[in-house]
Amino acid sequence: MGVSENPLISLFQAFQNISNCIQTQISSLTGIAINPSPPTSNDKQLSSLLSFSSSSSDLSTQQGKVSIPVTKEELGRATWTFLHTLAAQYPEHPTRQQKKDVKELMAILSRMYPCKECADHFKEVLRSNPVQAGSQSEFSQWLCHVHNVVNRSLGKPVFLCERVDARWGKLDCEQRLCDLHGSTDFGGGIL
Repeated sequence: MGVSENPLISLFQAFQNISNCIQTQISSLTGIAINPSPPTSNDKQLSSLLSFSSSSSDLSTQQGKVSIPVTKEELGRATWTFLHTLAAQYPEHPTRQQKKDVKELMAILSRMYPCKECADHFKEVLRSNPVQAGSQSEFSQWLCHVHNVVNRSLGKPVFLCERVDARWGKLDCEQRLCDLHGSTDFGGGIL
């Protein structure tokens, strides 16, 4: 399968674009310059990580380069980025299904997270702190609190939850195309 045929490259590029957008927003809010990864080097990394010949006997090396597994810390940062971004996009008046989906997502993470130790710990955190997802602000605050519970257990500094909107505000998308409102009519088109 060629690089251009691998659907994971498009997915990873979309995540990189979202990450760059978030970094740009954080930079504009804080005044601290954050340099997003340049797309060209990222594309090369993705190509080397996601392309290999089907006849390759050693999948850990691709085109002479050794793939390095994601660390537990990298996975954690990426997961928290995803969850806080999801919470920022969560509707202020969610549907019953959206509330159910968020609770199920957290339950799934506690069962299937790639780090078993982390998953087990998250399961305990959820038992003590049931998901609160009645609104965007409630869900964002709950997630910040839960993230702080995890940070404390790891000996990391906690984040002031009053600043969660400044840190994890809505994505900057045209015509609010990033909002999680389900089907919304914009000028006659269903999104």
